[in-house]
Amino acid sequence: MRKKAECRDLFPGALELMILKSLSWKPMHGYALVQRLKDISEDYLQIEEGSLYPALQRMLKAGWLKTEMGVSARNRPVRIFKVTAAGRKHLEQELASVEKMFAGVTRVLALAGE
Repeated sequence: MRKKAECRDLFPGALELMILKSLSWKPMHGYALVQRLKDISEDYLQIEEGSLYPALQRMLKAGWLKTEMGVSARNRPVRIFKVTAAGRKHLEQELASVEKMFAGVTRVLALAGE
């Protein structure tokens, strides 16, 4: 586990972007989604339920996600979240925006001291 000082806040929209990207790979329930984000980030990202479920609700309202009932690995009923066509379109737009932002930040960091 990372020390708290190593953890930073995500930029606005980052959680939604990671949720859309993860769910576009495979529909999942909330707990599985949290575990996937944690595993992929090598424990750097630890998403709290208080952040995840409000984000999922916002995304459902925006029409980026839909749900259906399913069963967890422990044979419990769960809500499975899936990305909609509108969610995939939003993901593509946001990824392009993030790539431009990172390119700009990288350029500034490389050249600001010159």
